[in-house]
Amino acid sequence: MPKILIKESEHKIEVPIVLTAVSGKIRIKNRSIVNEYGTLVAVRRGEFALSNYVEWQISYDVVKKETEKLAESSLPETEFIGANSKTKALYELSEYIWYFHKWSIVSKKELESVVNYLNSIPDNDLIDNNSELQIDRSHQIAKNINGFNFKYTQVKYPLLIYKFNGYEIVTEIKITEKQYAVGTQPMLYLCFPITELKSKTNLIGRCAEAKEIAHFEISESNIKVFLEMLKMFGILSKNHKHDILQIINTIIE
Repeated sequence: MPKILIKESEHKIEVPIVLTAVSGKIRIKNRSIVNEYGTLVAVRRGEFALSNYVEWQISYDVVKKETEKLAESSLPETEFIGANSKTKALYELSEYIWYFHKWSIVSKKELESVVNYLNSIPDNDLIDNNSELQIDRSHQIAKNINGFNFKYTQVKYPLLIYKFNGYEIVTEIKITEKQYAVGTQPMLYLCFPITELKSKTNLIGRCAEAKEIAHFEISESNIKVFLEMLKMFGILSKNHKHDILQIINTIIE
């Protein structure tokens, strides 16, 4: 993802959103109601609609040895040790909080409140330890399709949706299998309407241009959403909690 645009005098940050990415952290999806399962939109072939939204698997850090990705951070000199013992820098979510703390919009007291909140949550009460949030697999049944005798089962993944008061912005926490290990993991996504994006021309009713980039603006009016997400990341798992506490310490030190 390209670097963020920092508007120091206006106390605003513009985040570049690549509209045409078909895989990766940012995808354009469609749904008519908040709790409906979103489906991918082919923005180069179909027109943008008011029911479209951006699904963003937002990060909060970057491993310093990953130099290509580190170059995307505006704060590559920052440093903390993650739960995986890797040296990391602030990136995306933590990056935004750093600037708004610097601009005295997010106070030290607010960040310390997040620390106190996370320290009050026992590890057993974190989302990845919640016994009700397990991947559900139905019993197998026989199903013949075109002469092949299959064993048919359904797999259901838990999905938590949180809507921020006063905003058309939600977070989704999906419980999925770990990609490179045994077990499950909670994944946090930021979702907001396509109409929240700033572009050269109105998006609605047209297709995306090749490699088109629009911008999502973070300002004093919505930074509290990102502060709340920092808090939410901390309750996903023990490792997430460790990282968020280290990030806050890095920001306020």
